Amino acid sequence: MAHVEVFITHEPLDAHAVVDSVYDSKAGAVSSFIGTTRDTFHGKRVVELSYDAYEPMALQELRKVGEQCGARWPSVLRVAMHHRLGTVSVKEASVVIAVSSPHRADAIAACAFAIDELKARVPIWKREIYEDGSEWKQNAESCCSIPHPFAHANKPSS
Repeated sequence: MAHVEVFITHEPLDAHAVVDSVYDSKAGAVSSFIGTTRDTFHGKRVVELSYDAYEPMALQELRKVGEQCGARWPSVLRVAMHHRLGTVSVKEASVVIAVSSPHRADAIAACAFAIDELKARVPIWKREIYEDGSEWKQNAESCCSIPHPFAHANKPSS
C-alpha cells in the first residue's frame, strides 16, 4: 500500500519539498506535476486566480485519490498531493503532485491519474480574476457538479 500525503494551505507551495517527500530507497522514478497560474485564458489577461474549498471533504477526496493510485498501480510507493487556496498569482503553483515507484511508467501514469481525478471530483473551486472582471470556473473534467456556493454571483440578474 502506498504512503499517501495530502495537504491544503493558503501559503505558497514548495514544489521541491513535495517532490522530496516521495523519495524512497526502493524508488527508481519520481514523477511530478506542478499546476501554475498562466497569464492568459481564452484571450483574456489573467491577473490572478483564487481558490476556495470545502476543506474537510477536499482532504478526504485527495486521500482517496492517492489511495487509488496505490491500488491501480501496486508498485507505487508514495503519493503527495498539495493544493493551495486563496490568491495564487501568475507563475505561482496552485497544485503539486508527486509519485514515486520503482519504474517510471507507473509513476507517470499514477501522477496523470491523480491530477485528472483531483480536477474531476475534489471540491476545490477556482475563480479567475481578469483585468476586466472575474468568474468562477468549473473544471471541464468535473463529473460531479458541485457548484461553488457563490458561483451564481457571475450570472447577471434578470
